Amino acid sequence: MVTDAYAVRTGIGPRPLAGGRVPRPVIEVIERDDGLINGAPADHYLAEPAEWQPHDHRALRLCRGHVLDIGCGAGRVAIELQRRGVAVTGLDTSPGAVAVARRRGLRDTVVTTVDEYARATARYDTFLLLGNNLGLIEGADRAPVLLAALASLANPGARIVAQGTDPYGTTDPVHLGYHERNRSRGRLGGQLRLRLRYRLLATDWFDYLVCSPAELEPLLAGTRWRLKSIDDKDHPYYLAVMELTG
Repeated sequence: MVTDAYAVRTGIGPRPLAGGRVPRPVIEVIERDDGLINGAPADHYLAEPAEWQPHDHRALRLCRGHVLDIGCGAGRVAIELQRRGVAVTGLDTSPGAVAVARRRGLRDTVVTTVDEYARATARYDTFLLLGNNLGLIEGADRAPVLLAALASLANPGARIVAQGTDPYGTTDPVHLGYHERNRSRGRLGGQLRLRLRYRLLATDWFDYLVCSPAELEPLLAGTRWRLKSIDDKDHPYYLAVMELTG
């Protein structure tokens, strides 16, 4: 999907065509476990800084030291940090997305999971979870595992800068019903169960957490991370900064 989006944006490489002639929009299909289907243009994975949301720009100002961009995708954020002279590594589980990031100029990349990479000797001062990637916390069961992996990769005083979305401002009955369904099953209201589809491809089902700042702080209990600040100037989107203790 990212490869096709790159080809459509740049004209480099084979492009999906409608009727064999007209470039076809590259749409990421998001399927939720209650049957809801949404779609979004995949081009946003390639957005240049002029196309970003304001909170993305503020997030970059919070970076310090050596940065690990988790879920870097096509390198949207990591490439801009590199342009600014910041030492940055892009991590993603998708070989295709990382190949596009490298084609776009990102020098330092890793294709693996955070859990696997936690065994590496590399150490970082900032962990970036942008593009709503606070969702990679998944839920109460997964949070301590992911946060322990990041702590093992962290230099003293490291921070996590994560972008999340407060899901509870909606009046849409489809989403309100999903929140209630989740709570009745002992899950957080915005704890999504998703899979992504593109043409003939589909991911496995996975959890992805959309939570309020108030729900985030208890997820840090018992870990080495403490919530330092919340920037919700772009509500319902927010930036959460968590700092390593001990």
